[in-house]
This record gives sequence, C-alpha cells and structure tokens, in this order.
Amino acid sequence: MAEERNIPLIIVIDFIHVAQYVWKAAGAFFPNQEEFEADRWARGRLLEILRGKASLVAAGMRRSATLREMAAAERKPVDDCADYLLNYSPYLQYDKALAEGAPIATGVIEGACRHLVKDRMNLTGARWSLTGAEAVLRLSALRSSNDFDAYWEFHEQQEYERHHASHYADHRVPETVPSIASSSRPSPRGRLTIVRKEEKS
Repeated sequence: MAEERNIPLIIVIDFIHVAQYVWKAAGAFFPNQEEFEADRWARGRLLEILRGKASLVAAGMRRSATLREMAAAERKPVDDCADYLLNYSPYLQYDKALAEGAPIATGVIEGACRHLVKDRMNLTGARWSLTGAEAVLRLSALRSSNDFDAYWEFHEQQEYERHHASHYADHRVPETVPSIASSSRPSPRGRLTIVRKEEKS
C-alpha cells in the first residue's frame, strides 16, 4: 500500500523478536548451562545486527556450526536463526533506523497505543464513529505532547484565513473603526432603563 501511494516507509522487525532467535542459537552453541559464554556470544552477534550486519552474522554462525561438526539436530536453532536473518535482512537495517530516530522495538508503539487509544477509548458502552475517533485521538495526542496551545493558535489562524480573510483581495482585511454616530447613540438597553425610571416617578 505504501508503494502504491509513493509513501517512503521504513519497515523494521522488532529487535526483541530477532534477539529470541539469536539466544536460541547461543543455547545450541553452549548447551551445558554456560550462561556467561552464551550471553557474551549472543550480545556480540546482536551488536553486529544493530550495526546492520545481519547477513554477515548469519554466515558466521553457520560457518561456526560447520567447523564444530554439530549434528543436524544440534545445529537446528543455529540454522533457523541464520535463515531468519537472511530472509528478513531487508527489514533488519537497524543502523539506518537508529540514525533516523525510528523505533526498533514495539514497546514504544504498544505504550502509545495503550496511552492514546485504550485509556481514552476502551470504555464500557462507548461507541465511536471513524470521524469521531480520529478527532479524539488527534486531540489526545496534542494534549499528551503539550502541543495543544500551539495547535489551537494555529487552528484559529487557519479558520480566520478560511472563513474571513480569503474573501478579501490579497487576503488583507480592512481595519474597522467604530463610527462616532454609532458610539454616541444610546443602546436599546439604556433607553429601556430610562423608561422604567420615568414610570416609577
């Protein structure tokens, strides 16, 4: 859909999901409860994946399994991890994502969904139209980011331009000055007050 609409979109697989495959491969290389070695091995590979070298990591772990002459059943987690890294390498460019400030795990997204959507809209008996839900989410996002005041000033300016200034040449609204006649003329309320006083006397 992004390609059809010419929208540049970064697709990144959750790094935590990738880490699960790497940890399973570490368990295959260090099966005898060698937690320190497994931890050191996994962290080193994950760091290289974060640097955008997923394909090299996959090749390296396969070569290591072959040099260790691991049986097919023993090296299955290693091959599964390598296949995963190679198949999804276009979506593992974490170096580019981090350079652009994009999230590489869904924790931020899930937290935003809970805070913006669930806390406000998942209420018992609540029903939302698509337009109403979109409006509420936009306002909630503005409030949460402390941008509501700036937005409202912008909104009022846009409304002024759309409904008022756009009807004048060059969008220049003439200044209005109250006339002397209209300012000296008593208001209807003032005349009503005088009549009441006369009636009482």
